[in-house]
Amino acid sequence: MDDTRQSSDFFICPSTKKYFQEWRASNNSTLWDFIHGYIYGRWPYTYIGVAKGRHPLAKLLGPLFRIVSSLFPKTKPDNGRITFADGYHGKVMPLDRASRLVTINKPLAMPDLEQVIPYRRARALILKNPDQIAALQCPCRAARDTPCLPDDVCLIIGEPFAGFIAEHHPEKARRITPEEAVTILEQEEERGHVHHAFFKDAMLDRFYAICNCCACCCGAMSAHRNGTPMLASSGYVSVVDHDLCAGCSTCEAFCQFGAISMAEGQAEVDYEKCMGCGVCVSKCELGAASLQRDPGKGEPLDILALQEGKTAPLTAA
Repeated sequence: MDDTRQSSDFFICPSTKKYFQEWRASNNSTLWDFIHGYIYGRWPYTYIGVAKGRHPLAKLLGPLFRIVSSLFPKTKPDNGRITFADGYHGKVMPLDRASRLVTINKPLAMPDLEQVIPYRRARALILKNPDQIAALQCPCRAARDTPCLPDDVCLIIGEPFAGFIAEHHPEKARRITPEEAVTILEQEEERGHVHHAFFKDAMLDRFYAICNCCACCCGAMSAHRNGTPMLASSGYVSVVDHDLCAGCSTCEAFCQFGAISMAEGQAEVDYEKCMGCGVCVSKCELGAASLQRDPGKGEPLDILALQEGKTAPLTAA
């Protein structure tokens, strides 16, 4: 054994070293971001449980976390004060866009997606080893007494994130292939759940996961519903062809954002509430619903269009 090897090598996990190296190379992340990110990735079930107020330690750790975080800078000279939603948010993605994101077979670097991710922090799409994916048991679902099942539907994508989660949570996470990730996305779509690409300041200011969310379990959807604007539209809205709509109300039942209601026997879409997830489209057997571009909803996270410098298509599959 090499005597020059540092003693820390014996108890620091390889994935932790990789995460630390990525943090050291980052230009935007602070020391607090590193600490925050380590806590978030190392103890996600406690973290989410406390955040949702459902963990026994919520009353103690919640105030303590706020006190500690207040000691570290939360502002950047060019941006001003950073809000909670600026640091942690999701981008809604229809199934085909989400599937493209888990089947990228080469590194990807898009450091600033301001037009796509309308937040002041955490809007970089930088994928290293994108074929490295871990399926994690959803911390939001774990925080509920009667969660939606199955629960291993959070997809952690690329390094150092997938390795960190797989190494630190072997009983709750498993390595999967891109093909298996697509299957999970398709199965969650069938259940009527929404695909969100999540970005977080503590995750090196960038994309790190695709979560498959339901309104009953998802903490981000709950926060958004209660006034914290932490979800960005897909850039599309659902449009109903009333000549084809039979008024079956299936789309209303499956809409996770409460954007569809029945009026005079036909489906009506509240475009203000609609986030363009496409669940209603997949559930309409008559093809009456479709996703169409709405410039007022922002730019889609369309990997192919972004890579080629093209405008996203006017309709989504």
